[in-house]
Amino acid sequence: MGQDFRYLDAAEVDQLGERLSEVLVRINRSAAVVKGGRRFSFSALSVCGNRDGVVGLGYGKGRQVPSAIEKAARDARKHLISVPVNAAGSIPHEVQADYCGAIIRLVPASTGTGIIAGASARAVCEMAGIKNILTKSYGSNNPVNLVKATLLALSKLRTPEAVASLRGVAIS
Repeated sequence: MGQDFRYLDAAEVDQLGERLSEVLVRINRSAAVVKGGRRFSFSALSVCGNRDGVVGLGYGKGRQVPSAIEKAARDARKHLISVPVNAAGSIPHEVQADYCGAIIRLVPASTGTGIIAGASARAVCEMAGIKNILTKSYGSNNPVNLVKATLLALSKLRTPEAVASLRGVAIS
């Protein structure tokens, strides 16, 4: 991911505390063939957020499903970013991002539209607190890459005030 954004530091995560919730996006099973048969391991993809502008992604691996899920949730709490959400519960402007083979376009929607998205992008938008958005994914439908592309797109968002301050102009 590009570094257009910054992760929340430990003090900010501690302030969020118990308001963070997780959604499990995907569990993947892989097998290694050994002398006695197959040895299975699991990986979990989790999205964490407070449903009010903070969201993060976690990926964990383990020999059992519960340990993989726990590691993914812990990893998601380490990688939280802040997302600008406007008063209508949408994003400030249209944005597109790609990660590996996955490309996603996020378009702001009017009040009452809801979240029009696939499972991977929906989980990220819900945890970020976005209530009205249109999304379209192109290319790979790999959930890991789609979630990372969605987070990258959300990290590219800028509020009108932030753009005005960067340009050194006043909003009229």
